[in-house]
Amino acid sequence: MLKVVKRRHILAWASVWLTASFSANAEPMSMQGLLGSYPMTREASGTSWQPDSTLMEMHHLQYGKWSLMPMAFATAVYSDSNARDRGDSDTFVESMAMLMAHRELGGGMLGVRAMLSLDPALVGSQGYPLLFQTGETANGRTPLVDRQHPHDFFMELAASYSLDLGEHRSAFLYAGLPGEPALGPPTYMHRLSGMDNPEAPITHHWFDSTHITFGVVTAGAILKDVKLEASAFNGHEPDEHRYDIEIRRLDSWSMRASYNPAPNWSAQASFGRMKSPEQLEPGVDVDRTTASVTYNRPVAHGGWQSTLAIARNVQRPGGHTDAYLLESARPLSKNFTVFARAERVVKNELFAEEEPLAGRAFNVGKLSFGGVHDFRATSLGQFGIGATYSLYSIPDDLKSAYGSRPYSWLVFLRWKTH
Repeated sequence: MLKVVKRRHILAWASVWLTASFSANAEPMSMQGLLGSYPMTREASGTSWQPDSTLMEMHHLQYGKWSLMPMAFATAVYSDSNARDRGDSDTFVESMAMLMAHRELGGGMLGVRAMLSLDPALVGSQGYPLLFQTGETANGRTPLVDRQHPHDFFMELAASYSLDLGEHRSAFLYAGLPGEPALGPPTYMHRLSGMDNPEAPITHHWFDSTHITFGVVTAGAILKDVKLEASAFNGHEPDEHRYDIEIRRLDSWSMRASYNPAPNWSAQASFGRMKSPEQLEPGVDVDRTTASVTYNRPVAHGGWQSTLAIARNVQRPGGHTDAYLLESARPLSKNFTVFARAERVVKNELFAEEEPLAGRAFNVGKLSFGGVHDFRATSLGQFGIGATYSLYSIPDDLKSAYGSRPYSWLVFLRWKTH
């Protein structure tokens, strides 16, 4: 299996130093949101919402009429799994750098956002080991199974424009190449309940696999605590060429309703019809339905946030598969956070066509728990060290491939702006 070489580590530390200059003047966000007259803390990935009480520690810089908010992280991970023929170990580095900017323009609010990742170099085309994960491909021919695909170099290049209509009403337009359509809860990398866990959920391709979409336009309206929006986008998931920008037809659509009834609560329900999302299944479309609720309880050292989400993918032609997720993260002190994630999902892509169990659907459960200790922040950012341990529940028919009691664990060293 692909291993991270010294060149990748050099690139990872280079990304740390390139973004270290943004590590001063951090402050919690208290300004107005880009899409409406509410606190910016409500806004998460794409145009999704999270609870207003969510703590967003980002840097705030001023450049003329522009307000700039940069952030970045790099996480070095060693992962190992015990699962008979399917287990693997690897060392890899996840990374992301993001810059948000906004200004008033023409009576409205203009926002731009760029998000980049060095995953293509530091994780590699084969991704990293993740038992029971499926989706996308490393080479355009072979599906990735028991591995999580790397993110593209360009994760988001998007702009939004909103008009305040008075009385807490607004209308907005969002466009990205790539961007994120109005489908599902906030992406796992951006929601407080899940971002400390370096592993992607094995339910990723039910809840937030569209967070890198090459071509999306979203229009929406907001009335105080309710948001209604619809997207036209390209439903095809990113291919194995991770450094390019793919120009594609907007052949899919989605719609989402979001509601924040109180500062500590956020909920959404969404539906999307995606044209041929999987590169290796060009004749199969997918209808996706999701619903989620997030609760954020302010505590002494931040927020204790939990997310409950359900989703169904209906293949056309084909059957349907369901996914359930419950995750939570709580700071126990200023520098120590514990987190957990429980998932239940139906997987039908675990075996190749020539294998006896090919095409069969299996109910798989996963329970992960871990923690991260952050050290005192410096002018170069903040380092932390953490670990995660996961247990799996599988049917008897999978034990010949995965063993009777599969498990996995990882340790990680994280750097982030603070």
